[in-house]
Amino acid sequence: MCYHVITAIDVCPIQTFILFCSLICGIWADNPSNKSTPSIVIILMDDMGWRDVGVFGQPSETPNLDFMVAQGMLFPNFYTANPLCSPSRASLLIGRLPVRNAFYTTNAYARNAYTPQEIVGGISKDKILLPQVLKKKGYVNKIIGKWHLGHRAHRLPLEHGFDEWFGAPNCHFGPYNSSDRPNVPVYNNSQMVGRLIKFLSFQEGLDVIFHQNMAQWPFLLYRAADATHASKRFLGKMMELDYVVGQILAWLRALGIEKDTFVFFTSDNGAAVMSGPKQSGSNGPFLCGKETTFEGGMREPAVTWWPEHIPAGTVSQQLGTVVDLFSTSLSVAGFSVPDDSLIDGLDLSPVLHNNTLINRPIFYYRGNEMMAVRVGPYKAHYWTWSNSWEEFNQGINFCPGQEVAGVTTHTQQEHTMQPLIFHLGRGPWEKYPISAVTKEYQDALSRITAVVEKHKKGLVPGVPQLNMSPPGCERLGKCFKAPKSQPWKCDWPH
Repeated sequence: MCYHVITAIDVCPIQTFILFCSLICGIWADNPSNKSTPSIVIILMDDMGWRDVGVFGQPSETPNLDFMVAQGMLFPNFYTANPLCSPSRASLLIGRLPVRNAFYTTNAYARNAYTPQEIVGGISKDKILLPQVLKKKGYVNKIIGKWHLGHRAHRLPLEHGFDEWFGAPNCHFGPYNSSDRPNVPVYNNSQMVGRLIKFLSFQEGLDVIFHQNMAQWPFLLYRAADATHASKRFLGKMMELDYVVGQILAWLRALGIEKDTFVFFTSDNGAAVMSGPKQSGSNGPFLCGKETTFEGGMREPAVTWWPEHIPAGTVSQQLGTVVDLFSTSLSVAGFSVPDDSLIDGLDLSPVLHNNTLINRPIFYYRGNEMMAVRVGPYKAHYWTWSNSWEEFNQGINFCPGQEVAGVTTHTQQEHTMQPLIFHLGRGPWEKYPISAVTKEYQDALSRITAVVEKHKKGLVPGVPQLNMSPPGCERLGKCFKAPKSQPWKCDWPH
């Protein structure tokens, strides 16, 4: 196995490995897999901005992502489910918004929450995840990388449908060496194998593809990278991660199973622009970044690749979201997608095969509050907030160089009586709201109001799993305060 602490672009000789196995296993390349059920590869980046793909203007080279775009379908209007890592990852695997799948907190209003070392919560046993459903059709499921849905034993991947795991339960900072500031543990299945701060595991991803192809079993490979997280060498990390994408695609082609494998690439949230210059990606023209419900926090690069199933070089204007990957993957696997209020995602199969456009809204949640909603080209903000004055005065800026008066507010501002409405086609940067006295505003508000009312009428929030304190503590005035932010751990309060 080739597991590396990254000090430079330090990779295994994968090309040689692929060539060797291709020669030995040429029979598979000449006779593509007879599996009737397609395999699925989901590549989820960490803190990757919308502009961090070559086709959108990435200054470093991403030739393999560009190849995916040229040979697949690009989604310029694709969103995450939450502007922070854990909730969006839970939504991908469950198919529900965080407020419905219980990956949120009520200890503070409209606050993002996730699963750092200080929180014992996480994914609960009653949730049905994508790999658990796929098992019913014989899928072998593997996750490589960051789990971030709980670090206690009963919350780890092998307890929730995955057969194999190589990665870490939490986010990665550091590197650190002393025992009082340990690096996050790295697991091989259920056993810790070390404390590497950053690692690439090319071989792990290729192994599952190779072995399941040999066994003629369909597989789910969930590659959840985190090497772009607050990196001081962001552009270099992007090149390395682009290389990983290239190796996966090359391996599928070498084995002759590219036509039997659905591949989807996106990110968990926008670029962490609060990290400082040259320490994050770029959200392009969009406002603010990670942790906010402005476009920069939730609009993501997204591309899918499935030769002979998805027309090459296609651009879809469909509004999509990471929540859709649950229903879409089930459809690819041949399951009937559940048609009930408990599933928030759409089956994008008609879009993939025919470039059909499906009318649907996008909801922007921050914690327990719906901050905004998009219907067509119109986005209505019912609440605005970037980050607190306390953080801002300490130099933490979620919208560096992009402050917009009355929009990027440092207090939670309610606009429910008269939402701020933007036309994202004319002004994707969310600087100039439509005047409330115009007919355009009234028409847009009428359409959006109907969507919001329907959504809230059918919404039953899940019991929050990311609370620091038990339900009811607010009423009694006995809630524990959030732990003091410490730079060697994942910040909780945002």
